[in-house]
Amino acid sequence: MKVAVLDIKGKDTGRKVELSKDVFGIEPNEHAIYLDVKQYLAHQRQGTHKAKERAEIAGSTRKIKKQKGTGTARAGSIKSPVFRGGGRIFGPRPKDYSQKLNKNVKRLARKSALSLKSKDKALLVVEDFSFESPKTKDFMNVLKSLGIESKKSLIVLGDSNNNVYLSSRNLKGSEVVKNSELSTYKILNAKSVVLLESSIEGIESNLSK
Repeated sequence: MKVAVLDIKGKDTGRKVELSKDVFGIEPNEHAIYLDVKQYLAHQRQGTHKAKERAEIAGSTRKIKKQKGTGTARAGSIKSPVFRGGGRIFGPRPKDYSQKLNKNVKRLARKSALSLKSKDKALLVVEDFSFESPKTKDFMNVLKSLGIESKKSLIVLGDSNNNVYLSSRNLKGSEVVKNSELSTYKILNAKSVVLLESSIEGIESNLSK
C-alpha cells in the first residue's frame, strides 16, 4: 500500500512510500490489543501502597483494662485494629502488578493498532525534519501545517532527534518517540500518528520478525 509523503508544511512532495501490508494492512486482532494495553497500564502501577498492620504499630502491649467487670468488650493491646491509632486489618501491601505477555502477541497488537490507524486515515508520513535548536513554537508550526494541532498526536522518529523531542516536551497533546519505543497504547491513545520517513524501515523490521 502506497502513501503520499508530506513535507513539514503539510504539502504533498509528489513522492510515495510503500507500507508493508503485513504491518499496516492486517485484520486487527482486538484481543491482542486488549492484552497489550492491559499489560502496559499494569506496568505503570508502582505498587508501593502500604498500611501498617498490628505488628508494625509502635505502642505498649500491656492489657489496657481488666478482662471482666467493665461492662464493655474485652480488650488487650492498644495496637488492636478496633482502637484509633491501631493497626489496619488486611491493609494494602507492596505488590508487583507487572504481567507477562508473549512477544508474538505484542507484535500482533502493535500491527493491529497501526492497521486501525491506517484504515481510519489517521496515519501520516512526513519527510524527515529537524530544528537548529529546541523551540516549541517551531514544533507547533509543524503540527498546524499538518492540521493536527488540536488533536492528540504521536510523532515517530527514525533515530533520536534531541531538538525535536525537546521542542515537543511542553505540549500535553503531543508525544515524540523513536520507532523502537512504539507501543500499542501510545498508538491508540493518539488521534493522529505521524511517521517520519526514516522510521518506517525500523518499524517494519521490528514487527516483521
